[in-house]
Amino acid sequence: MTKTYDRQYFEKWYRNPRTRVSSDMEVRRKVSVALSVTEYFLRRTIRSVLDVGCGEAPWREHLRELRPRVSYLGLDPSEYVVERFGRARNLRRAAFGDLKSMRLRRFDLVVCSDVLHYVDEREIRPGVAEIARLTEGIAFIEVLTREDDIIGDLEGLIRRPARWYRDVFTNAGLLPVGPYCWLSPELRDVTTELERR
Repeated sequence: MTKTYDRQYFEKWYRNPRTRVSSDMEVRRKVSVALSVTEYFLRRTIRSVLDVGCGEAPWREHLRELRPRVSYLGLDPSEYVVERFGRARNLRRAAFGDLKSMRLRRFDLVVCSDVLHYVDEREIRPGVAEIARLTEGIAFIEVLTREDDIIGDLEGLIRRPARWYRDVFTNAGLLPVGPYCWLSPELRDVTTELERR
């Protein structure tokens, strides 16, 4: 069965107070961490963000409040999301597996939040390699693993071990530097030992 990311899906998991998985403040906390870590390593204010699997783009509002001049591009496979919010929020229709074929420029911050645990394994390795290529500063990759206590949308969820994801990320050249934060391969040489996890 193919999962449908339609209006009802977003109503249930993002707006309904009884079933939603993240509050607005939780999203704001993640955005704040990603911004801080990115700017710490880039040593400048963030200019551009790519949000892979952005949904209705909840990160965009917080990014714009904290950094009004930031350039934002969201990608999502949902026809509903792109039709409803595409023009106003700069969203394009694309699945995770389409990332490499899009030939995008590089971004200071690449976000891939709550996506990979729903993606087929064959798409993950090339997709993560493309994320590493696109990342100028930090890739914020939030993923749930077999070891986590998971609540929320379990339909199509693939429980892979954390070690599997760590291997995929490090094999792509990404370096762990904070909660869900992975440093661009190009910045590896400018870090000290204790800045890395």
